Amino acid sequence: MLLSIKSWLFETPSKDCMASYAKSGDNRYLEQLIALYSNNLHHYLVTQSNTHLAYDVSQQTWLKVIEKRHLYQAQTTPKAWLFKLARNTLIDEYRKQQRFVELDENTHLPAQQNEQSNISYQAFDNALKQLSFVQREAITLQQEGFSLVDIALITQSNQESVKTRLRYAKQNLKRLLGANNEQA
Repeated sequence: MLLSIKSWLFETPSKDCMASYAKSGDNRYLEQLIALYSNNLHHYLVTQSNTHLAYDVSQQTWLKVIEKRHLYQAQTTPKAWLFKLARNTLIDEYRKQQRFVELDENTHLPAQQNEQSNISYQAFDNALKQLSFVQREAITLQQEGFSLVDIALITQSNQESVKTRLRYAKQNLKRLLGANNEQA
């Protein structure tokens, strides 16, 4: 009996806690979701915006999880569903601020000068920020471990578009990082 009480008190998060939360509404499952995914979700949002906006959108996303838990379908991976909610919330925020522009795969933001002679985290971060929104989003989601199918679901795009965005993102990063090394 002590073992069952201990396992109930110190229950480790499970990957299916989203389905359990969607079905029951039990806050214990919501806490597990937050423990499992909040850091990854926040990191994704920071790469797509800034720290302040990422925090706000992250909080709004968790509120939407509470509001829309009944819309979750178990065949969807919980992480992909959460990231889709976060992406849509971020886009809504950009639209409110009238800052969102759906840039195509060939559009680049103005280049920023980087004074570092080797590829550092800062150089990579600067190069990443110069990519178009859709390229930066695709490469970031891929780095989060999502498959092409998941990225297509999150971004509401087809898989071929995702592949194209990833290809251009990698080419542009290579070009931008190579240009930073040549400037030294």
